[in-house]
Amino acid sequence: MFSKVVEVFKIKDLRKKIFFVLALLVVFRIAASVPIPGIDPERLKSFFAANQFFGLLNIFSGGALSNMSIVMLGVGPYITALIIMQLLTVVFPKIKELYQESGEAGRQKFNQYTRLLTVPLAFLQGYGLLALLQNQNVVDRLETFELITSLIVVTAGTIFLMWLGEIITEKKIGNGISLLIFAGIIAGLPTSIRQFYANFDPSMIPTTIGFLVASVFVIAGIVYMNESARNIPVSYAKRVRGVKMYGGVSTYLPLKVNQAGVIPIIFAISIMLFPEMLANIAKFSNIVWLSNASDAFLRVFNQGSWLYPTIYFLLVVAFTYFYTAITFDPKQISENLQKQGGFIPGIRPGRHTMEFLHKIMNRITLFGAVSLGLIAILPYIFRYFTGIATLTIGGTALLIVVAVVIDVIKQIQAQMVMHEYDKY
Repeated sequence: MFSKVVEVFKIKDLRKKIFFVLALLVVFRIAASVPIPGIDPERLKSFFAANQFFGLLNIFSGGALSNMSIVMLGVGPYITALIIMQLLTVVFPKIKELYQESGEAGRQKFNQYTRLLTVPLAFLQGYGLLALLQNQNVVDRLETFELITSLIVVTAGTIFLMWLGEIITEKKIGNGISLLIFAGIIAGLPTSIRQFYANFDPSMIPTTIGFLVASVFVIAGIVYMNESARNIPVSYAKRVRGVKMYGGVSTYLPLKVNQAGVIPIIFAISIMLFPEMLANIAKFSNIVWLSNASDAFLRVFNQGSWLYPTIYFLLVVAFTYFYTAITFDPKQISENLQKQGGFIPGIRPGRHTMEFLHKIMNRITLFGAVSLGLIAILPYIFRYFTGIATLTIGGTALLIVVAVVIDVIKQIQAQMVMHEYDKY
């Protein structure tokens, strides 16, 4: 392993890319520590310590929300915009054609629409957060000019992070948005370890050991799930061109069990946070019935109830199928195989191949979707059996960290292979 790391840093181009990405992550952490004006750090700290909902939102903003920084919204509005755009591909065929069938130019236009939609979503989400924090007396009352200025700053912060994420993605050292979320999760580890040592008691040793052992098994399960694939055999017919013969080889088409990666969990969390945020804002409304309804909703729909993890699990499963259906097109794959003279043994080319791939993908996605859902609600399961409350986002954070690390390693290995081909 050490020799491979040394080999990575021996390649000048790859080394420059890695240091460039690390520098951008440092820029992100610096931006996350620059607060907007009018914030009381002590009130803010005590508020986030007592509120699970905002603790969850804070982790996905990379810790920027707890500082009320200029990038306090994180990449949340961009993810929400991406969800909306991909849902629209189901409703509007033209958008689906733009996303799946128009090639690179179509995907660039689709991404541009997503960026444009991010701006109003960031503005609305920023207004909702600031209004809620003002109602909670965490933030001083802002005058109209101060409020507009703060909203422009936090919206610009989200656009800045979106830009950073796209630059990181272009370097092909992992997905930029996922790496920013990863950096936010990792940045919280020193504080968590320090708090653990400060509150450490010898009676906690058995529980800590059990938790560490369980973590090892969970990490192993996540890696196994992410790497698992069903290999579909593919044969190519022999073709004669001039005096040369092509084809006649057999290979396989790998269908991943977890085709969607961590995207379904990120989507599910965004959907789960939205009604809770609206209810928290409406709770302080002057309209009595709206305030009472919001209060009742928060009592039922909270992270300590059985309803919350159940809906969370179902959303993860649904989004896994949804995202897999968008990214994996059996019709296009069967057409490409047919054009290249390939076929699956025992399956006729064309429509029969498409139906076969669709059937297999639905079956293996079920295992991947249920596995993702169980990992997402892992802290709730742990609390049910032990009575000990762990990090609300423990399983999800672990999944994101492991998946991002695997993706980064694979992309680095791919670039190393490319350099080896250039060498020889």
